[in-house]
Amino acid sequence: MPTVAFLGLGAIGAPMARHLAAQDLGLRVWNRTATKAAAFAASHGALRAGTPAEAARGADIVITCLPVSADVEGLLDGPDGLLAGLAKGSVLVDCTSGDPATSRRIAARLAEHGIDFIDAPVSGGVVGAENAALTIMVGGDAAVLERVRPVLAVFGKLIVHCGAIGAGDAVKAVNNALLALHIWSAAEGLATLKRAGVDPAVALEVINTSSGRSNSSMNLFPERVLTRAFPRTFRLALLDKDVGIAAAVAREHKLPTPILQMTAELYRAAHLAMGEEVDHVEVVKWVEQLTGTVIQ
Repeated sequence: MPTVAFLGLGAIGAPMARHLAAQDLGLRVWNRTATKAAAFAASHGALRAGTPAEAARGADIVITCLPVSADVEGLLDGPDGLLAGLAKGSVLVDCTSGDPATSRRIAARLAEHGIDFIDAPVSGGVVGAENAALTIMVGGDAAVLERVRPVLAVFGKLIVHCGAIGAGDAVKAVNNALLALHIWSAAEGLATLKRAGVDPAVALEVINTSSGRSNSSMNLFPERVLTRAFPRTFRLALLDKDVGIAAAVAREHKLPTPILQMTAELYRAAHLAMGEEVDHVEVVKWVEQLTGTVIQ
């Protein structure tokens, strides 16, 4: 197995890195909050790097998992940056839910130094990361993917080559845009039904055995909305970012996508109104406020 560095120990990144730490990979970790990296290294037998360059130095594969593509691009330069540590022939695997344009720009920069790049955003949430059952969407050279596949398989259950650089980012963004649309439309539908005198639990019983069902109606609404639990597993701010990427990709290709563009506008408004820390399913509370109807 190759040597690996992992940068970004957030809610998804930390369990991914834990699976890697259990392998013989000489894992080095870095995080913007140094205390988090130190605690992880002490708990899991990994080495803590003080800078991105130190993490990348000597690693065959460097994995990044950060909030946005700009964060990854921002780690490239300077004496402590990734380019100061990455060796020719190494691979940067970006598991950030990023945007295709920035990924293409990063790939071009790295190629000038003989370093390969693939975008490899993941789906499955914290539970998928904890269970090493993530779906990984990959954009880039298929041969590079095969070189790093054994490492990705440590935390991924399904690894799909989606196309050229940026294709993985695009698939992840559209997938999350559909998630956003399903949550919002289910909230509007259930609010309508409650106003019409139908118990939301009864409505979901019908919908979830009929053609209108989705993961949102089958899982998120029964487990989080009807119970009013709303656990914070994935921030609304990040879903807003992903829907915005999907809408931007459609505009880039000059596609008429009114539903996608409207979904991006709705989520941006909800994000700005509700703040940075709320969970993505809490957007239902915004729909409830708009409709004057609590889905319970």
